[in-house]
Amino acid sequence: MNAIDRLLANYSRQIRLPWTNSVAGKQRVWFAVYPPAEERRLRARLPQFEATTLEARCGWLTVDLTDLLPQWIAAHEYREAIFAEPEHFSVSGELEDLAVERVRHACNNDDADANCVVAVAGLATLFDFMRVSSLVERVEDSVRGRLLVLFPGEYAGNVYRFMDARDGFNYMAVPITATESFLPS
Repeated sequence: MNAIDRLLANYSRQIRLPWTNSVAGKQRVWFAVYPPAEERRLRARLPQFEATTLEARCGWLTVDLTDLLPQWIAAHEYREAIFAEPEHFSVSGELEDLAVERVRHACNNDDADANCVVAVAGLATLFDFMRVSSLVERVEDSVRGRLLVLFPGEYAGNVYRFMDARDGFNYMAVPITATESFLPS
């Protein structure tokens, strides 16, 4: 069984556990942690995550941040200068603000009720441009059901490391990993 098969199996167990709505926003966040090298395989299996969620009688919405950076650069007033001298390019907090806006918009959607999973995909494309921990902290209070952060990185000792490269951060999210599960099938 490959890493994404195990992650999907562990997610299937997690989605079927009873939810309580009386928890704080931080506790409504699930991190589906997988090796960054498995990004394409995870993307190909995203419809199975959705099907698993729907089979568990929960709603599903996807927020794909993959095109956020190219759209931001394309709309930037200095885009020609950015392309001419990319080594001088730096991203301000604008990009993170746009990501927060997209995720909040999905969380505030009428379909994103207390029984819905809002899945955030495409974070790998934002590596080195923003921090996942900051994004999650800024949207956690908007989550009514569960926020599933598809997280390319690693989780060990209650610390998440984005793309296996950044300094880790400790977050109160529920980790769903690609390792063997202790939960019964």
